[in-house]
Amino acid sequence: MSRLSGPALRLTVLVGESDTWHHRPLYSEVVHRARAAGLAGASVFRGIEGFGASSLVHTARLLSLSEDLPVAVVIVDEEERVRGFLPQLEELVAEGLVLLDRCEVVRYAGRDGGAGGRRADGGTE
Repeated sequence: MSRLSGPALRLTVLVGESDTWHHRPLYSEVVHRARAAGLAGASVFRGIEGFGASSLVHTARLLSLSEDLPVAVVIVDEEERVRGFLPQLEELVAEGLVLLDRCEVVRYAGRDGGAGGRRADGGTE
């Protein structure tokens, strides 16, 4: 993959922590499919409180027994690549919110300083 910089698209997928796809956490399936699609990267963030279309508040506070906390999967890549990934989300996300935002990549480097964690021998981390 060439170095990612400049204009890009940020894809945010908001789902519940307990949402699944074939007995696997939905957020994990999204991350693995993004990797298989060759996208630049994906991160999962767990929320501490939130509500969605159902208006039911999920929280991690005190005596709450909620295990269905909000989860955000964030993916950033070139617009064409992100839009090409959207049909997979149509299949996966039955309940949730999918957002697209234009953004600008200022720096994208792996541990070795190269793009996307690519090693000098062409492999990936």
